[in-house]
Amino acid sequence: MAAVAQTIGSIADVEPMVRARDIVKEFEAPHGGVFRAVDRVSFDAAPGEFIAITGQSGCGKTTLLRILLGLVPASSGTLDVSGVPVRGCDHKRAMVFQQAELLPWRDAIGNVELGLETKGVARAERRRIAEKYLALVGLAGAEARRPDQLSGGMRQRVGLARALAVEPDLLLMDEPFGALDAHTREALQAELIRLHEEMRKTVVFVTHDLDEAVLLADRVIVMSPVGRLAEVVDIAIPRRRSDPQRIRTTPQFAEKRYHIWQTMKRLESETRTAVTVDA
Repeated sequence: MAAVAQTIGSIADVEPMVRARDIVKEFEAPHGGVFRAVDRVSFDAAPGEFIAITGQSGCGKTTLLRILLGLVPASSGTLDVSGVPVRGCDHKRAMVFQQAELLPWRDAIGNVELGLETKGVARAERRRIAEKYLALVGLAGAEARRPDQLSGGMRQRVGLARALAVEPDLLLMDEPFGALDAHTREALQAELIRLHEEMRKTVVFVTHDLDEAVLLADRVIVMSPVGRLAEVVDIAIPRRRSDPQRIRTTPQFAEKRYHIWQTMKRLESETRTAVTVDA
């Protein structure tokens, strides 16, 4: 664990936007006892940093993201965002989910306005802000369309606009492109790169797709199958990635992706061996 401890800090020598220390999350097991989904995870994220979290299914990625949102409490450990301990959900953190989860009876602009309503923003100002963010994600002109009139990619854009509209300090994304076709997924990856370069939001992005993790992130957190932080990989590919397809062909991209893949295979093998020995 010593090597991991040396890599949990943020990429900049500044006060971190996110400071997580020894985060543990336990659930009651179906047949008694407890199941530890997240096991003593510690990391920082600097202001404007893009962090990806990857690992096998069931390794605690989404649970960790929900703890960061404040949707579920950690069983133990400490978590600060913008220097403030996380105690439930608030508008300093916003989530883009695997599915857009739009309200079907509201049009696109009404869905984007939802978070602003809960903030108490006046109607005219809500409309102005919602129009701004729909335009920012490429949906100017689609304000009056209801979710069933939007493609999957357009619905995810509305979900992203809704999250950005409350102007959070921390943007959390839970495999938001996983259900999309390859062409739409790549288009939205490029759009997210553009938005991050423009807005410099701190982003924590969960994905099982290694290409996506390396393409988007400044650093990639690799989770072990038993919910522990196994390694933090610095990507160090130049930040302006205006041509994602070109980036995918570079030696740096291939090297980082292969390193993460090897790490995950090693962790899988070690976990399988440990289970066999315990049995």
